[in-house]
Amino acid sequence: MAYVILITILFLSCNAEPEQLRYSIDACYVCKMTLVDKKFGAELVTAKGKIYKFDDVNCIVKFITSDYLIDETIAHTLIVDYAQPEKLIPAEKAFYLKSEEIRSPMASQVAAFETEEVMLKYKPTLHAKSLSWGELVNQFR
Repeated sequence: MAYVILITILFLSCNAEPEQLRYSIDACYVCKMTLVDKKFGAELVTAKGKIYKFDDVNCIVKFITSDYLIDETIAHTLIVDYAQPEKLIPAEKAFYLKSEEIRSPMASQVAAFETEEVMLKYKPTLHAKSLSWGELVNQFR
């Protein structure tokens, strides 16, 4: 019986699911600043269920491209949708805009969007350049 309970606890503790960012509570793993702007933020979840939170896209990219996760498998890489504050979306599938008019927490000047259609609506008003996830990673590497 004790063996079954132990196995259950171990199984549940390795849950690789994302969790909601808690603004004014959670701190960025890289820069240590408290997350405050609900239009920005990111989260990385490892296959073992370890969750890392970030306040700006450049912080998560610095983390991903560092040697920190050499022995870890990434289960989820998520970014906040600028048009839907607090909503986490898959970073690799998101559409990005970069502009001096985007005031992000750590000055990446980047906003993420869930759909290309919404991104294109923001592009002219922000005088922005569109980027893919791969281009962003290379830019902040």
